[in-house]
Amino acid sequence: MSDKYKIRQPDRAYFITMTIVGWIDVFTRSEQKSALVDSLKYCQRNKGLIIYAYCLMPSHLHMICQADDGHSLKAILRDFKEFTSKQIIRIAGEQSESRREWMLTAFQQACCHLKRHQKYKVWQDGNHAMELYSNRFIWQKLEYIHHNPVKDLIVEKPEEYLFSSARNYAELDSFLDVCLLTLPTKNYR
Repeated sequence: MSDKYKIRQPDRAYFITMTIVGWIDVFTRSEQKSALVDSLKYCQRNKGLIIYAYCLMPSHLHMICQADDGHSLKAILRDFKEFTSKQIIRIAGEQSESRREWMLTAFQQACCHLKRHQKYKVWQDGNHAMELYSNRFIWQKLEYIHHNPVKDLIVEKPEEYLFSSARNYAELDSFLDVCLLTLPTKNYR
């Protein structure tokens, strides 16, 4: 794996992209989305995760985030992925998901080459972490995150997507609280 996209400075904020193996669209049903959001809330309350922006897409999660003092972002994300992997498998197994067998087989095949014993691999390795080094870069990533559902033709405006902090920045109800960035930001209204 490349050394380029790793968390190196524990006190810095990062643009993170966590992707499901094979870019499988796992987060298309409300139960999977809710489980992931609940896990993020848990990390905020109990593990020191500070989220400035996020967007949960069908196959991946974008965030601008960092760890609170005394916490490790690497450890938070590792634990988050481990827990949500189990949740995703459990929910897929319990739901009458038409793609259940296909998804579970894909998750099994994704770990067949691993040395450590595990039955399923849900998330790709790494978090594609990019340290936020300037206001311009932060603004660029914030815009990218919020416009992802627009680019994918899911919604017409960023704030219409329910699983995005674009709603927070537009002062609309949101499933997840975030710490709003105080950069010169775009008003989505």
